[in-house]
Amino acid sequence: MTEMMKAVIVEDGAPLRLGDVEVPALKQGEVLVKVAAAGLNRADLIQRKGAYPPPPGASNIMGLEIAGHIEALGEGVTRWKVGDAVCGLLAGGGYAERAAVDQGSLLPIPEGMDMAHAACFPEALFTAWANVFDRVGLKSGEDFLCHGGTSGIGVMAIQMARVAGAGKIFATAGSDEKCALASELGADRAINYKTEDFEAVVREAGGADVTLDMVGGDYVQKNIGAAKVDGRIVNIAYQNGFTAEVNFAPVLMKRLTLAATTLRARPVPEKQRIRDAVEKDFWPHVVSGRIKPVLDKTFAMSEAEAAQAYMGKGAHSGKIILTL
Repeated sequence: MTEMMKAVIVEDGAPLRLGDVEVPALKQGEVLVKVAAAGLNRADLIQRKGAYPPPPGASNIMGLEIAGHIEALGEGVTRWKVGDAVCGLLAGGGYAERAAVDQGSLLPIPEGMDMAHAACFPEALFTAWANVFDRVGLKSGEDFLCHGGTSGIGVMAIQMARVAGAGKIFATAGSDEKCALASELGADRAINYKTEDFEAVVREAGGADVTLDMVGGDYVQKNIGAAKVDGRIVNIAYQNGFTAEVNFAPVLMKRLTLAATTLRARPVPEKQRIRDAVEKDFWPHVVSGRIKPVLDKTFAMSEAEAAQAYMGKGAHSGKIILTL
């Protein structure tokens, strides 16, 4: 008899609801996690609209990160055992009672940390490392500009840049309260983009070696203007649009690098490489408390519709988490 579980169901034009689906079958190297908490990401909202489908072979259930306890092991799993408290990155399937996760995408939850806070880490840490440190190579002493400084990714990127020894850290946010949080997390200069021109502020302070952007649109040109010679700019999203009219002359004259990446569809070995680097270089700072989770609000899994509506308003800081 097929084992069933509750998961969040998407139906055209209808609110999200819990429904019955099959418990995922484990592939080679996967573990089954009994989910206690699942993180929301803007990718979930985009997927719900049909614009960001899961990669081939991944669950079509929304949810890219979870925390919980391992309930079963697939063939070839060597590091983990049943009962381990873990958090992990998924290509899909987090909005459910159970999730299949590759062993190379898991991290051990620090002793004493609750599940809701643990679920704040995987997607943000993996994304920030893969882009800021791997793709465009932020080095100790270099100046860093982080847009969306109080987003789920932004709050991690600021803290990671600080512990990695970045020089000046600039962060943009949409209110004075959010700017105060960005400063508390380690930004030297938090910029309220509604009242200040971030390009002018950063240029006056000397410019940015590395810029992390999820806004796109008119920010593309402004990032170029704010960049130092040999600066690197990486986009992980284009919330203000994929198109922009750009003057590439300063890209040429300043020898800039423009990059863009996604994480979800990367192969399993690539995600394990990212996990290994995060665990080595940054997870000890999570364990020590130097890198902190920023949890805005929790909702029950049955309240996924309200949770996504809350995310859509954009007033939150840090992560929104579904709990079971």
